[in-house]
Amino acid sequence: MPKAILFDPAAIAEARAPHSWYSARSPSPAANFLRELDEATEAIAGAPDRWSSYVESTRRYVLRRFPFFVVYRERDDVIEILAVAHGRRRPGYWKAR
Repeated sequence: MPKAILFDPAAIAEARAPHSWYSARSPSPAANFLRELDEATEAIAGAPDRWSSYVESTRRYVLRRFPFFVVYRERDDVIEILAVAHGRRRPGYWKAR
């Protein structure tokens, strides 16, 4: 049974920023970004151990069509999404979460 997903408020803001950026250019990439992020969270909820270990006891799911990845950690009853990070900007900025 999939675990519940809990987004850190900063991760929500991080997901909104690229969505707004893509929306300003074209609605299609913006919708595709959200769709891929939704698919990522569903996949993580269904099989959190499937993706590679990352830093600070986290795991990382890399989006296929966008330069972003989802950083998460599994707790007993929930999966915490800590960051929706750009792959080439400020590595590890989210570690304090």
